[in-house]
Amino acid sequence: MMMLWAWAGVPLGVYNIVEGFNIALRIQPQILTVLSLVTWIQCYYYERKWSVPRALALVAPVMCFMGGVQAALIVALRHAKERDLEWPLILMAALAAALLAAGVGSHYVDIYRHRTVRGISFIFVGLDALGDLTSLLSVFFQPKLDILGIVIYATELALWTGIFACGAYYNLRPWLRKKYGKSGGTAASEVSQSGEGAAPANTSGIALHDLPSSTSVFRTTSAELEVHRQRSVSSRLSGVAHLPSRVA
Repeated sequence: MMMLWAWAGVPLGVYNIVEGFNIALRIQPQILTVLSLVTWIQCYYYERKWSVPRALALVAPVMCFMGGVQAALIVALRHAKERDLEWPLILMAALAAALLAAGVGSHYVDIYRHRTVRGISFIFVGLDALGDLTSLLSVFFQPKLDILGIVIYATELALWTGIFACGAYYNLRPWLRKKYGKSGGTAASEVSQSGEGAAPANTSGIALHDLPSSTSVFRTTSAELEVHRQRSVSSRLSGVAHLPSRVA
């Protein structure tokens, strides 16, 4: 996801600079690329235990290569614009929108598979969506309304809004039902009155507490290890509870 966003900053920066957008919109793609690369290399540093020199040896050439590609494209597309060629700029806008959407779209695949929003912070989603909204407003206040610029930022904003909607449906609604709903309390009372010790079946086929929580941008192996650790501890405790007590 981070590498997709890092590459998305290249055509986005080319488009915003060649089209003569304001300074904020020209700088924003550069910040997107740099922060995405920094976050991407942190995965190698923390998860794969890379050293700092090794991480820098990888990310620095990639960053320089992206900067060189963007600079070359800016020069080339300015010449193309002087010759009234519009398709190169349209291509840059399409690439930027596609790469940004692909970065967010990976979460939709995970939501479809697991029927929950996991592995991403809603604070991060809100900040990114707010950035898209302010960028969209900045495009609206340009001297000339740019339709392709609107499409780029509106695409990602719509996808982040969908993530929020999925979170409300799959995460917030069950939590509210469990805490305030009458159906959950009624079902629990019926189970306790029946005297059966078996837990009610999970009709959805997914136990939300067994899934990694939505507290970070990435799904890390530590979350999976924590889930397995909790399962093993609970299984051992349940096994001890079912052992026959010894009579003194």
